[in-house]
Amino acid sequence: MTATRIPATAAATGDRRTGRRVLWGAQILIAAFLLVASGLPKFVGQADAVETFAALGWNDFMRYFVGAVEVAGAVGLVIPRLAGLAAIGLIGLMIGAALTQLLVIESAWALFPVALGAVFAAVAWDRRADTRALLADPRSLLRR
Repeated sequence: MTATRIPATAAATGDRRTGRRVLWGAQILIAAFLLVASGLPKFVGQADAVETFAALGWNDFMRYFVGAVEVAGAVGLVIPRLAGLAAIGLIGLMIGAALTQLLVIESAWALFPVALGAVFAAVAWDRRADTRALLADPRSLLRR
């Protein structure tokens, strides 16, 4: 019997495809969460969102701003050219969320934004070439 050898580049390409598929699945799920369970409740004035921001001493503008960042990030995560840039922005949001949870609200809940931030870091790393290209030529976003 002879073993079939797969060239190293083919194996690496297969691993990269699998990794990208896993990331896309995570991106879609997190985008849905950010849109439906986190961003939109801030816009529609859901009671717990209003109460949380009031307890922090933040006004409605901050609630709308955080909701807008979450919704924009959710949209960006599912657009391939924007996914890396959206992930970078969402890392910043998650740092703020983790610090807010840790220092003001409930420290145990700080793990959730930290975990999301880790996924966003993986997305940003995976999409770094797209992000570099977009930053080098922002008009490329308008071209096909």
